[in-house]
This record gives sequence, structure tokens and C-alpha cells, in this order.
Amino acid sequence: MKIVSLLPSATEIVCALGLEKSLAAVTHECDYPPSVLAKPRITRSILPPDLSSREIDAAVREQLDGSHSLYTIDSAMLAAIGPDVILTQQLCDVCAVSYGDVLDAVRHLSAPGPCLVNLEPTTLNAVWEDITRVGAVTGRTAEAMRLTDSLRARVSAVRERAAKLKARPRTVLLEWLDPLFCGGHWDPEIVEIAGGFDGIGKMHAPSTQVSWESVREFAPEVLVVAQCGFGVERTMQDMVGFGALPGFKEVPAVRDSRVYVVNGSDYFSRPGPRLADSVEMLASLIHPEEFGLLEDDPDRAVHWNQ
Repeated sequence: MKIVSLLPSATEIVCALGLEKSLAAVTHECDYPPSVLAKPRITRSILPPDLSSREIDAAVREQLDGSHSLYTIDSAMLAAIGPDVILTQQLCDVCAVSYGDVLDAVRHLSAPGPCLVNLEPTTLNAVWEDITRVGAVTGRTAEAMRLTDSLRARVSAVRERAAKLKARPRTVLLEWLDPLFCGGHWDPEIVEIAGGFDGIGKMHAPSTQVSWESVREFAPEVLVVAQCGFGVERTMQDMVGFGALPGFKEVPAVRDSRVYVVNGSDYFSRPGPRLADSVEMLASLIHPEEFGLLEDDPDRAVHWNQ
């Protein structure tokens, strides 16, 4: 079986099901497990490297307003591979090759063509269901069931412990800093499971731009920055400007040193198996007295002091 993954999350799912050897090509962003870095790259971004967050946002808006894709797919490579399965998505044109571009590339493949699997979860449960779908398509149904049972059990364990706690700290998870975007889709759900109250995020809906005034008025007791597609090191570059916003020092989370920078790319942007890690991580950030203090780890999460 030859599988082409057009999503970092799909690549993680395929590998978790024991099918890494079947991966014929992956995206330019696929980096986990590290061994997939040796796989052929079938996509690339059209955005110039080293843009600031504000410049990235402006470029994305310009491209999408003109109905242009942010990524290209190597149609010649796809034809040469002749894949049996292509894993793609329609959820977000900012995150991956547009579904329309994928369909155009597939039309040029020899009959009968590949099985095209569209993954577009907006909830945590839908992520687990997508894992079972990939398992069914690739002949790994039993492995997918074992994996999802394990992931559900880990999340349920956090949910049950958090539900017994009296306090639900006001928690804001931000997916972008310049401009500010709240958490969307599964991220506010993860905050809720971990024992926080997110009055800013968009549960099971796309992330949207929010004003700093609305965040400040909500007065978060815990502030988590999980920039989409960015790790901790890159996000730290934007924290200087974020910390200069008016009234920043008066926000309870800032005043009480409960501001955290997490690896958004690995743990919050990708709807894959590591979302269970994200739930456990957030539980430790929101309720360290119950789940244990999360030690600083530049690959996962760090405590931020202005």
C-alpha cells in the first residue's frame, strides 16, 4: 500500500498505526515522528520564509481573499507514486493544500485512482473517529481501536479528576498573537476537560480574531499561548510585543505569573494522537495542585515571565 499524507496530523496517525513504511510522501511540515523527515516532500508553502506574525497574517488574508492556495502540491510526484490512499482535509485552507487543488491533482492520475480520505474534525471525539477511519481504510482497524481506546481513557481520566475540583480558573488559550486569535475547534474543549473556563474561545468552530480589550475584560487567571504552526522558540519572539499591550501587567494571570508558552504546532494545531498529551499538559498548567507542576521544557511548554 502506498499512502500520501497531506497533513502533519495524518502522518502522525499513519505512523501510530504502524504504517510508516507505507508512507510514500508527506508534506513539507511533517516532522513527527522524526523519522518521517526522510520521506519525500510533496507540498511546499508559497509564503516567503522569516516573515513576522503580522506579515504572515496579512499574506494569508491576501491569498485567501483572492481564492489562492497557500500551498502547492507536486502533481508530477503524485503521478509517479500512484498512491492507493491520499489523506487530506477541507477544514482549513490556511493549514494545508486546498481540497480543490488536491482534486485537480487526482484527476490526472490513472484509473481507478486513489482512495481520497477527507479528515476535518472540529471536536476531540471526531479526531478519534478519524483515527478509526484511517485504520479502516488502511487495514489497521484493530490497531486503530486499541489506539483510540487508550487515548479516550487518558482524556477521561483527566476529565474525571478535574470535574471533582471546586475551582475552574478563567483560562484563555490564544492561537495567534499579532493580531490576536482565540482558540477554536477542539482547543476550548481541551481547556474545559482540563478544568478551566474559557470565555473567549470558539468551541468546535474556527478560531477568530479577538480584541485585547475582550481578553483583558475577561481577566484570565491562566493564559496559554499556543500559536498555530509555531513551537515555543518561535512564539517567544512575539511575546515581547504581546507583553507591551496596555494593561497587560494588571491581568490576573500576568500578575500571578501564570502565563505559559506552549508548542502549538505539535500539541494544539494538529488533530492527531498527541491531543491526549495536550489535555494532560493543560491540566497541569491549570491545576498544578492536582495534576502536578509541569516543568519547563522548550519542546513542550515553558513558564513565561515578562
